[in-house]
Amino acid sequence: MTFLEEEKQLEQEVEKLLDLLKNHESVQQFQAVRNRAENHPKLKELEAQIKAAQKDAVNFEHYGKPEAQRQAVAEINRLNKEYKSHPLVESYRQSLIEADELLQHVSTMIQKNVNRVIEGEEE
Repeated sequence: MTFLEEEKQLEQEVEKLLDLLKNHESVQQFQAVRNRAENHPKLKELEAQIKAAQKDAVNFEHYGKPEAQRQAVAEINRLNKEYKSHPLVESYRQSLIEADELLQHVSTMIQKNVNRVIEGEEE
C-alpha cells in the first residue's frame, strides 16, 4: 500500500469515527440542549441585560461615578447568578461535561494505541 493510499484509508477511518461521535447519545444531547439554550427567549434577554449592565459599569467608571458603578456591578452579579442557575444553562453545562468526557476518553484510547504501535508492541 502506498503512502497516499494509507493516508486516504486513514482519512476514511477518521470520518467513520467522527460519524460515530456525532451520533453518540451524549453528543446528540449536548447539541440539542445547546440549540435550545441559544434560542431561549429568557436567556437571550438575560444576556442583553448583562451586556447593558456591563456597558453601564464601564461608562460609570469612565465618568468617575463610583456609586453608580458599584450598583451596575451588583446588577451584573445578580443577572449572572440568575443566568447560571437557569435549568437550561445547568443542563447545557452537564451535557457539555458528558460530551467532553467522551471525547477525552476516545482521544486517550487513540493516543495509547498509537503509542503502542510506534513503540512496536503491536502491529
